[in-house]
Amino acid sequence: MDLAFTKMHGCGNDFIVVDDRSTDLDLDATAVAMLCDRHFGIGADGVILVRPATDPAADFYMHYSNADGSIAEMCGNGIRVFAKYLSDRGLVKDGHLTVQTLGGLKVIEIVPDAAGDFALARVDMGEPVLTATDVPTTLPGDPVVDAHVVTDAGEADVTCVSMGNPHAVLWVDDVDDAPVTTLGPAIEELDVFPRATNVEFAQVVDASRLRLRVWERGVGETLACGTGACATLVAGVLAGRCGRGAIVELPGGELRIEWPQGQHIFMTGPAEEVFEGVWHIPDED
Repeated sequence: MDLAFTKMHGCGNDFIVVDDRSTDLDLDATAVAMLCDRHFGIGADGVILVRPATDPAADFYMHYSNADGSIAEMCGNGIRVFAKYLSDRGLVKDGHLTVQTLGGLKVIEIVPDAAGDFALARVDMGEPVLTATDVPTTLPGDPVVDAHVVTDAGEADVTCVSMGNPHAVLWVDDVDDAPVTTLGPAIEELDVFPRATNVEFAQVVDASRLRLRVWERGVGETLACGTGACATLVAGVLAGRCGRGAIVELPGGELRIEWPQGQHIFMTGPAEEVFEGVWHIPDED
């Protein structure tokens, strides 16, 4: 089978995007992992399938798989990439788009440049989920703020937030020295997270700027994580570490996160197309 794809990224968090509006692809975990392999495949943090929406309130459905082939509920950088893919192909009307995801409906505003082309996407990420059983986590508290966890790789105090997918945020003095690749996977697989968790290592620069590195569930460390940036702002507000609007600085770029009092969280950031290609997937015998 020949698979036409577009390679794209949002702040360095990269994806293989496939138009699946008419083909109804059946990409199993093995195929996804092969495509995402950076040595033997195309290389990416995940695969995005563009599909028709089944919810009448949505324009399209974004089906997202992590690099290991596991299905994820949502991806913040991925949904901006999704919006750019559709916008560049003339499939967005009036600069607004509603996308169905496994983490709920997401409403997107396309922010154009001077020429009227895609520059940024401002995404209504919905309300953060703070009830422990809905994150989900078995750690005590509603919300779970600075709960102590112990792993073979060390200890940490984590704040738990779901943005359609689970996150555990911990605070460090300097993200450059944070044990992301050791403590991250250890926290990801703790039994207190029934569906595993993304892990954010966050540093406060000031009330309006945060620095962040993320260990993504099913992927590893990535250059950016949109839902992780949102979860980190929420954790910062809950702990009094930052204001309700901040620039979140990630290794791959910056995102603007806003959480107005009593309202949804909004994420604004870029997305870029890298190249198009065709990948041959061998047919099974």
